[in-house]
Amino acid sequence: MPQDFSKDYSENFKLIDNALRVDASFDIVCRNIFFAQKRARLYFVDGLVKDDAMIKIIQGLQNIKPEALKEATDTRSFVNHFIGYIETDVTGSLETVVTFVLSGAICLIVEGYEQAIIIDARTYPARGVDEPENDKVLRGAHDGFTETLIFNTALIRRRLRNPQLTVKYMSVGTKSHTDVVLCYIEDKVDKKALKKLEDKIGAVKINNLVMGQASLAEAMLRKQHFNPFPKVRYTERPDAAAASINEGSIIVLVDNSPSAMVVPTGIFDFLQDANDFYFPPLIGSYLRIIRMIIFALTLLLTPVWLLLIQNEQAIPPWLDFIKMQEQYEIPPFAQLLIVEIIIDALRLASLNTPSALSNSLSVIGALVLGEFAVESGWLSPEVVLYMAFVGITNFTQPSFELGYAFKLCRMMLIILIALFNLWGFIAGMIIIIALIAFNSTITGRCYLYPLIPFDWQKLSGLLIRKKISKDNN
Repeated sequence: MPQDFSKDYSENFKLIDNALRVDASFDIVCRNIFFAQKRARLYFVDGLVKDDAMIKIIQGLQNIKPEALKEATDTRSFVNHFIGYIETDVTGSLETVVTFVLSGAICLIVEGYEQAIIIDARTYPARGVDEPENDKVLRGAHDGFTETLIFNTALIRRRLRNPQLTVKYMSVGTKSHTDVVLCYIEDKVDKKALKKLEDKIGAVKINNLVMGQASLAEAMLRKQHFNPFPKVRYTERPDAAAASINEGSIIVLVDNSPSAMVVPTGIFDFLQDANDFYFPPLIGSYLRIIRMIIFALTLLLTPVWLLLIQNEQAIPPWLDFIKMQEQYEIPPFAQLLIVEIIIDALRLASLNTPSALSNSLSVIGALVLGEFAVESGWLSPEVVLYMAFVGITNFTQPSFELGYAFKLCRMMLIILIALFNLWGFIAGMIIIIALIAFNSTITGRCYLYPLIPFDWQKLSGLLIRKKISKDNN
């Protein structure tokens, strides 16, 4: 470990003052203290340190008698004798001091000692562990992750009181030094997958994780932007994260991010939902089967309808009701693409709409884009109906990334069908299957696992909600 400090007290605090740029920032505070005929200096960020801890530390130092210092021959023995706080460390590295202070810890340098003392008395502004808006359950726990990392690890620890549960710390970002934590059960995790994930995170060379988990995931997947299917599943629920860990998955928590990344993630993992496990196995299995059917309809409903109305001679008599009753100036494929874009426009508008006006936006959007669009001759009732179904069913699963993967594939199918008819549909399905089949997870596992390689026990557990047992818990 580098030794940047010496026993020259003046040189030590000048090094820290320059590195932290104390004079340039009002919230970086340094406090001079005199005790037992020695000088000392405290560094901390205002607002990130517990006031009562600061008072106790200063009072403890001022109560030291000069003769008692004879027992403290080095920095570590000084800490052991006189710092009455639980989480402490000593370091001679200036970079370590700067990183800890800017993350909320206290740095103490004392005249006559050649190392700095780090006191972890940090406290972060935090909101309550309320249930997440986008990941609700009808029954079960109603708490959720927050932006404070230590709160999130505590929520998982509360559910998994297993000594094999490992919470491994890593730091990412050459300038931000963002805290990243891997959570897994030592005797259940795939060691090769864990090593690959650690290597990928360790190989991330960026200045800052500006957008938290999204930045980390993007940095680990720089060469695979062409494939829209997500390689990471997110959850804002501690119970869902704990269940994934118990199944052998790895949870990645990033400071300032109120959700957890579940790794590795394949296409079949998205079939699960927290609600499945808060109902009896029969109801949970029914919900999972419905979700699978809806996934297929979300992807294929509008492309298959477009293919059929372009080939009306192939429509059997019992499906005559799907035919367009009138002819419109705008062709059906263009109508479908227009509505796809309009739905996203409304979604973006709703994100920036104040809560008090959100209901008004929904009513206006439904009137203008529904009834008025049909009456004016812009859109057919069939297009509005099918796209309304697709838009609503996108919310049957909480992964926005998977929803947009389906959306892009659906739009590709519509365009190919409009250009090449049946051959376009076949080509589009081949492309979608190839995107899934040749995809891989972050850890390198096949995206179709447990179908490829085949593992019936795990596959059946994903397709059907099994009852709890000692082997399936």
